[in-house]
Amino acid sequence: MEPPVSPSPSHFVRIEGLKKRFGDFVALNGVSFDVDDGSTLALLGPSGCGKTTMLRCIAGLETAEEGYIEIGGKVVFDSSSRVNLMPEQRELGIVFQSYAVWPHMTVAENVGFPLKVRRTPKAEIRERVTRILKLVGLGDWYDRPATQLSGGQQQRVALARALVHEPRLVLFDEALSNLDAQLREQMRMELKILQDRLNFTAIYVTHDQAEAFALAEHVVVMNRGHIETVGLPRDVFHRPQTPFVARFLGLNVHSGTVLSVGRVPDVANHEPLDADDVYAQVRLPDGETLWGRIGQDSPPRPGDDVLVCLRREHLGLSAPSVSGGIATQALAGRNGFIGTIRASSFLGLTEEYVIDVSGGELRAIQPVSGLDAGDPVAVTVRPCDCIILSEHRTLKATQRADLKKAG
Repeated sequence: MEPPVSPSPSHFVRIEGLKKRFGDFVALNGVSFDVDDGSTLALLGPSGCGKTTMLRCIAGLETAEEGYIEIGGKVVFDSSSRVNLMPEQRELGIVFQSYAVWPHMTVAENVGFPLKVRRTPKAEIRERVTRILKLVGLGDWYDRPATQLSGGQQQRVALARALVHEPRLVLFDEALSNLDAQLREQMRMELKILQDRLNFTAIYVTHDQAEAFALAEHVVVMNRGHIETVGLPRDVFHRPQTPFVARFLGLNVHSGTVLSVGRVPDVANHEPLDADDVYAQVRLPDGETLWGRIGQDSPPRPGDDVLVCLRREHLGLSAPSVSGGIATQALAGRNGFIGTIRASSFLGLTEEYVIDVSGGELRAIQPVSGLDAGDPVAVTVRPCDCIILSEHRTLKATQRADLKKAG
């Protein structure tokens, strides 16, 4: 029986309550999100978080135990009504990490294979393959053997093959991870240009936050089969909502206890305070205190255990002007620490430092300054750049409802 078609879908892709197990392992635990027509959504997270399983369920390469998937107004999977279309019936393209370029075929034969299995006329296959190869920069490689391709060219062939039958949805599974850094950056921009030209919808799986932020209009961060947070790339980056997201994005995360909640005293005039922001004064395990911005809707109360999250790029380093301890109120409204450089790593335009501070550790990324291991250093950070989260913070129910707006 032909599956039902929605008359006017508000989103091009709808995922509701998807659950998938492999034995006792829960790969997906009730995942839901939507994607708007012509946009890109990135599924971001570490290995084993469920993002590739999610993609394979959308493609029909895995079958979920529960849930609902709709693509372009057509229901392609619904556990309640036992709808489960085959992958070729879902009218989508897939670009895998391995590229899967067949060495015994020419470039044109690789790219045209999806049209051949659809029994497209030979003249039309040649015309469409020629056109898509020009779009991906391989117009001169039509009759070349696939064995002559470099890694970057294989990636372009895989992309052309996924697009040649003009799907409205394209799935990318770590598609750029096998390329070197320069090629990855180049392909990110080319993917955005191709999407603007061809107007396809994309779901992009990656563990690389730079790729997710560069390619997607919305980012979904996954952890152990569920969604940790969802939002615009800038919001996810600047305002992580859970401890897991903060750690995954590379922030320094330290425990503390709330002393008070309110406004920050004696903040410098240049401090970019938001009228809606609420701040907390937190005591660290060593007894020192700092002020930070509460990164959630429900403020913690005095006495609550919290986590203080500090982005490495927001820490300022200079020669110390005080001897020992913390200098919170003496630094024009900034939190301040005195520490010692444990290690430094030259990164080109910047250096990364590991700093011992009151028995703890901070990592900072700064312009090249020549600081060496053993040097004393003053560390400063604005209260607005210190994010305070409840220690056991998870995605709240209201934000789960907002996943419907993720497209």
